[in-house]
Amino acid sequence: MAAVTARIGVAVVDDDALVRLALTTMLGGLPDIEIVGEATDGAEAKALAAEYAPDVVLLDLNMPGTDGLRAAATLAAGPAAPAVPVLTAFDTDENVLAALRAGACGFIAKHTPPPDIVTAIRQAAAGDPVLSPNALRGLIRQVTTPEGHDARRRARALLDRLTERERAVAGCVAQGSTNAQIAAELHLSTAGVKLHLSRTLAKLGVGNRTQLALLVHDAR
Repeated sequence: MAAVTARIGVAVVDDDALVRLALTTMLGGLPDIEIVGEATDGAEAKALAAEYAPDVVLLDLNMPGTDGLRAAATLAAGPAAPAVPVLTAFDTDENVLAALRAGACGFIAKHTPPPDIVTAIRQAAAGDPVLSPNALRGLIRQVTTPEGHDARRRARALLDRLTERERAVAGCVAQGSTNAQIAAELHLSTAGVKLHLSRTLAKLGVGNRTQLALLVHDAR
């Protein structure tokens, strides 16, 4: 008897009904994804996440009421926090950084082709960071500005708190490596990687792999 693969539970949060319809129609027909609910703002997103515990919350950034930035921070701080990729038309440098620092696991421009949005959701569910090309270019610009130099000093001071092995794990996370890949590279068990990663996140005061990767890149 073949093993049953768990489906990725996805919540779609956007104040535009047409956007919600397009996303739920696109994602709802996939065999490995299940739409568990829809919401129109950040406050509804919090209630939806509490009731249905989605694996991924696809979150619009600019909404009336509780916007995506505040919602991302709230969702990331909750128990069994879902992965929160932000989906928005406004992929400016400031919004990229604000979303990531608020707790989003990634940033997807709304003009991203549908197959790439699906791939991003699967990556987010697997715990991997998600950044559209425009967002990545924005981050590169940020670390080459005077403000980026200040961020570098702050990031280096934080990373000084880590042990050598924790630094190695953090560096692998920043390269986009999975836990299995980190385990192979550093000659650790997968459980050992998870333990080092958990301690690293706690020491640095960051909530997820994306924020850890951002901090490591800031320090370079």
